[in-house]
Amino acid sequence: DLELRGKSCQELMKRDLPGYAIGGLSGGEEKDKFWRVVHHCAKQLPANKPRYCMGVGYPIDLVVCVALGVDMFDCVYPARTARFGVALTDQGTMQLKHKRFKADLAPIDKDCPCAACTQFSRAYIHLLAAKEQTGARLITMHNIAYMMRLGQRMREHIRADSFPQFVVDYFKTWYHKGDYPQWCVDALNEVGIALPEPVPASTTAASDSDLGKKRGREEAGDGAE
Repeated sequence: DLELRGKSCQELMKRDLPGYAIGGLSGGEEKDKFWRVVHHCAKQLPANKPRYCMGVGYPIDLVVCVALGVDMFDCVYPARTARFGVALTDQGTMQLKHKRFKADLAPIDKDCPCAACTQFSRAYIHLLAAKEQTGARLITMHNIAYMMRLGQRMREHIRADSFPQFVVDYFKTWYHKGDYPQWCVDALNEVGIALPEPVPASTTAASDSDLGKKRGREEAGDGAE
């Protein structure tokens, strides 16, 4: 109920608190309702106080919510999805338990400075992820490092007044076929960020990667909280 959300924001602001949380989301509600609640609350809460969105942790959700005015997040997602062998990258998720990685000597992400990426290959982590908890721990290290770098990049672009372009570039990389979720398109349009039109399928067919194709199907038990 957006009206009640608004009343709650107004009453909380009367208390002049050091920061404000937007809660009660990521519980299975429709994404179209999710972003509207975040936007409705964030635009009312004071800009000089931290606005914290509870339980939100998917990379795409973070980028959209920052665009809507949120400053802080918390979520078990980076660690929990790692237990299923799923690593996070700018190109989407990577299911390292899949057999196609058993001989892949590349790191999870060549641009990531974490210990998992600088010391171990996808093939080695694939072997561990299928049989030992050590694999999940290494992927957790990477996923947390990835989320921290994502937050750092967003801060840098906000300071440089180039955040809208960062959002567009991030979505173009994650959704390389231009198949953006409609809720993301609508949410970003609300704050003046327009995603580019999808590239015709005929021009992307030859460049489709397994990573992109399986992005949404590889995550087991991936609900945020």
